[in-house]
Amino acid sequence: MWKDRGPGVKILWLWAIGTAGILVTSVVRTRLRDMEQIMNAAPIDSPSISDNNDDHQSLNSEDFIREEKG
Repeated sequence: MWKDRGPGVKILWLWAIGTAGILVTSVVRTRLRDMEQIMNAAPIDSPSISDNNDDHQSLNSEDFIREEKG
């Protein structure tokens, strides 16, 4: 397949594959950096559940109304 193609087509394919690789690498690095920032910031920004027990009312199954389908 590659033997019957001209050198310009081969260069264009290499350029396209290289560009795609660079873009994918950039996106992966950005996502990993964002995930790392979220993981590092999560314990500081969100209070623990035990600290908020007084603020929230716990729900039991009795608090919900069951809807019968007819």
